[in-house]
Amino acid sequence: MARRLNIDIETYSGEDLTKVGVYKYANSPDFEVMIFAYSLDGGEVIDLDLTIEDIPDEVLEAIDDPEVTKYAFNAQFERVCLGVMLGKRLDPRQWRCTMVHATMLGLPSSLGQCGKFLKIAVQKDSAGTKLINFFSKPRKKDGGRNMPEDDPVKWRNFGKYCNQDVVVEMAIGDVVEEYPVPESEWELYALDQEINDRGVKMDSELVDAAAELVENAATETMDKLRAMSGIENPNSRNQVLAWLLENGVKTTKLDKDAVMALLDSDIPDYVKDFLRTRLNLSNSSTKKYFTMQRAQLDDSRIYGVAQFYGASRTGRWAGRLVQTQNLPRNYLANLDVARDLVRAKDVDGVEMIYENLENTLKQLIRTAIIPEDGLKLIVSDFNAIEARVLAWLANEKWRLDVFNTHGKLYEASAAMMFNVPLESIDKHTPEGAELRARGKVAELAAGYQGSVGAMKQMDKDGGVRPNLSAKAIEIYREENGIDTVVMDEDVIELMIDGNYKRIVDAWRAASKSIVSFWHEVQRAAIKAVAEKTTVRFKKGISFIYKPGYLFVELPSGRRLAYARPTIEKGGRFNNESLFYYGKDEGKQAYAKTATYGGKLVENITQAIARDLLAEKMKLIDASGEAIVFHVHDEVVIEGKPGTFEKINEIMALPVSWAKGLPLGADGFETDYYMKD
Repeated sequence: MARRLNIDIETYSGEDLTKVGVYKYANSPDFEVMIFAYSLDGGEVIDLDLTIEDIPDEVLEAIDDPEVTKYAFNAQFERVCLGVMLGKRLDPRQWRCTMVHATMLGLPSSLGQCGKFLKIAVQKDSAGTKLINFFSKPRKKDGGRNMPEDDPVKWRNFGKYCNQDVVVEMAIGDVVEEYPVPESEWELYALDQEINDRGVKMDSELVDAAAELVENAATETMDKLRAMSGIENPNSRNQVLAWLLENGVKTTKLDKDAVMALLDSDIPDYVKDFLRTRLNLSNSSTKKYFTMQRAQLDDSRIYGVAQFYGASRTGRWAGRLVQTQNLPRNYLANLDVARDLVRAKDVDGVEMIYENLENTLKQLIRTAIIPEDGLKLIVSDFNAIEARVLAWLANEKWRLDVFNTHGKLYEASAAMMFNVPLESIDKHTPEGAELRARGKVAELAAGYQGSVGAMKQMDKDGGVRPNLSAKAIEIYREENGIDTVVMDEDVIELMIDGNYKRIVDAWRAASKSIVSFWHEVQRAAIKAVAEKTTVRFKKGISFIYKPGYLFVELPSGRRLAYARPTIEKGGRFNNESLFYYGKDEGKQAYAKTATYGGKLVENITQAIARDLLAEKMKLIDASGEAIVFHVHDEVVIEGKPGTFEKINEIMALPVSWAKGLPLGADGFETDYYMKD
């Protein structure tokens, strides 16, 4: 019988785990593993107080033994922390993460929520959070530390809590093991952990200088806001709302969308100036410099920037810490000069050449990621991967022809939508890159059954709005029989929505195979659940009902899972729809939610794109190259100069399970990360 070791630990560190990640947390000088709970080979769970006792030799041997598989919920935490404690790197190939297994089945990613959803006999102890706050973190009042002798009763309960976490983890493991994870996914998990262990190098000099400039700018902005308003703390939501009310502006929200709406409304100019200035304080992009400072280890590297299977609907990775999936684009003509000026903290020089300090700092965030001396960053990405996969799945022939020739679907889409020549859309210019980005978002929004709402989301800058002149409004009123009692702003809204609807209709008319694909997918999913059967679909896709789950088998063989599926009337279109339990879009709560054809197609398309990237990552790793991070369609390698052609060739190789899918890749090598 295969041997196993189930583990949970309780730790102390002066670092904030949520802000610096597990690697920096565990490398703090005051880091300590205080409690170690385990079950060896399914035996009784034992909790050890490591402040007074040692881990038995047989357990230490099991931790090192490749024949003993180690299990934990969020296993990266246990593996990294125990590795630091033992003074050695623990091989991720010997570990299995029960949290990953659960998320692969569409289950909650928290131990407590997962246990409750599965209704296991023993549940997570809800008192644990208070115990963690007491023993595992510095005291808020003085920064000191609570020791076991400060409250022996709480300390004993802390050991019991850790013990029970192992019991709960094992019970969840027993349930999810009914649907095993393919070995290929555990291999990918191990590769993911190796990449996280490798870390990403930071340009510490640039980061420190930029962080100082951001801090100085924030101080100046606060002083300016105080002078403009008399508010003591312009960061205080309540104080700002009260000041706005005093000045005739009634609102309950201060998020960016709400503020932008206020700026478009009829409010005093001095209030608009205040709100515009205050928006600079909430720029989350430049705050990434502070994250980069906090999360670096002594070697100037940040570890653990990606979470495996962080997006359970698709299996894609989620960004952590610096959020490499969500870094601002760069358009500056000469990044080298901008980087040198920021390093020198030359604000006057930045503003003389680039005009705006904040925008310059924002565009330099990517460039804070650098290779080790003597190496280059090799950046290679798929070209329009989701659009290619969608065209391939739906067999939309004209789109496939585009990808088999010039391949510029996003540019073609933007040219059509914004009525500009295709050749004018150059992604190396700010205007061209922005148009291309809009074309891309529009293509994706429409491709997944998006309509007017999706177009509004895409067109925040109003780039595809119709003529809204007074004469145009008058003509629209006459043509549509709209009475003069209807306000102009309401007519404008009708005109904008009507224009979006025409664009969507034109896109759908040109993409009939994709439109049909949405409905075919929805019918197949509903049939599988309603009849508790398996529906063999196209392109190697199957919809498989099993007790408690709808599985969507992908061409790669991996399966997406929808937990507790039912067929009910409701959902987006208030018709017969698939409901399941999961995280609804834009929400954190795990609850019953509905889906529809376009959303299922989005899940499938993005999941296939993820599997394609995973295939390439394995090949690149096998070739001896060192991946340092990756995003949805891109890999970044730290390697010798001249390696990028080799990487591009690997990225563009056909994949055996995706015959006929036109893959395209492009890449470059650089001394710092950027968008080419």
